[in-house]
Amino acid sequence: MVSAVSAETDTKGYSVFVVPQLTAIATHKAWVPVLEKLAVATGLNFELVIVPTIPAFEAILYKGIPDFAFVNPYHCLVAKRQQGYIPLLRDSASLLKGIVVVRKDNPIAAVTELDGKKVAFPAPNSFAASLLIQALLAEKQLHIIPNFVKTHSNVYRSVVMEDVTAGGGVNNTFEREPPDVHDQLRVLYVTPGFAPHPLMANPRITEAQRTKVTTSFIALAADPANEALFDAIQMPKPIVADYQRDYLALEKLGLEKFTLNEDE
Repeated sequence: MVSAVSAETDTKGYSVFVVPQLTAIATHKAWVPVLEKLAVATGLNFELVIVPTIPAFEAILYKGIPDFAFVNPYHCLVAKRQQGYIPLLRDSASLLKGIVVVRKDNPIAAVTELDGKKVAFPAPNSFAASLLIQALLAEKQLHIIPNFVKTHSNVYRSVVMEDVTAGGGVNNTFEREPPDVHDQLRVLYVTPGFAPHPLMANPRITEAQRTKVTTSFIALAADPANEALFDAIQMPKPIVADYQRDYLALEKLGLEKFTLNEDE
C-alpha cells in the first residue's frame, strides 16, 4: 500500500496494476517511489499490484478490476473497448519501437534470415515486442517459431543463453537491462514507432480524481529532483494522452490475428 500523508486523504485504496514487462522486484522498485509522491500530491491512496505474467495481467484488466493500469498500446485498445478505460498519460520523450535482438556473435545480418528460426517473445499479446513484430515479419512472408517466455527480461536472457536465435523486445526495456545482458546483444531490426504505454483509469474513477492524478503526475515529473524516478517507469516526460490522436490508428493494424487467449 502507498499512502498519502495529507489531511485531506481519500481513505479508499486505489489499485494500480502495471503490465509485467520486467521482474516483480524491478517493477516494485520503479513504481513505489512514484506512487508515494503521487499519493502525497493528490491525497489519494494507491496500492501497487503486480501479477506474474502478461496473460494474467490481461485477464484482470479485461474484467475491469484495476482502478488504474499501466498498459501496452494493444491493451489500451481492448481495455477501452471492453471496459471503457480512459488513457490519462503517456510519455512524450520517445516513441515505442519493437526490436529484434540477437547475440553479438551471431552472424545473422538481416531479419529475413530468421525464416524458420525460433524467436522468443515476452507474451502472445505484448504489443511492440510481440504482436507488431509478428505482423511485420508476416508481411515479409517469414515463418518463425514463436516461444513465449513471459517477460522482456526473459527474452533477452533466452537469446544470451542461445535457447532461441532471436528475441522480440522494445527499446525502453532493452536499454534498462544490466550490462552483462545488454552488452552481449545487438539489435537486428527496429519497427516503426508508436505512442508508448499509457496510464489508464477505470471509468468508475471520477473526472475530478482523474484530473488530479494527471496534473499531479505531470507536475512531479517536471521537478528535476524526480527525473530518475520517472525515467525508471518509462515516463520521463509525461503528457496528457488522447485516444484518438495516440492509439486509434492501431485499430487498423489487424493485430487480432496474432493474439492468443491462453497463458503460454
